[in-house]
Amino acid sequence: QVQLVESGGGLVQAGGSLRLSCAASGRTFSGYAMGWFRQAPGKEREFVAAIRWSGGNTYYGDSMKDRFTISRDNAKNTVYLQMNSLKPEDTAVYYCAARIGNYHSDYASYDYWGQGTQVTVSS
Repeated sequence: QVQLVESGGGLVQAGGSLRLSCAASGRTFSGYAMGWFRQAPGKEREFVAAIRWSGGNTYYGDSMKDRFTISRDNAKNTVYLQMNSLKPEDTAVYYCAARIGNYHSDYASYDYWGQGTQVTVSS
């Protein structure tokens, strides 16, 4: 069983920054794509970013590319999401997910999920 644990969420003022972490355990992750999704109350789950464990290729949702950066540390089995210039509309629960195979923006295609970490951006 793959375990994913998110951390780094919290309360931040508009214009501020946060770095989320996703620590993965249980097996090696070669051949996986790691993704970040978010879900605000009453909204659909939204693709944020993804990265291939092998090769480090990155992908972003259309609204995220200018402000968010996904990265990985293979030695620590950890994926990061750096979020800059945060806005109140970024408020959501942010989830880390893992998928066997290539990147995909559809949340239903991911095999493993963390519990989520709350990000709240005040105005």
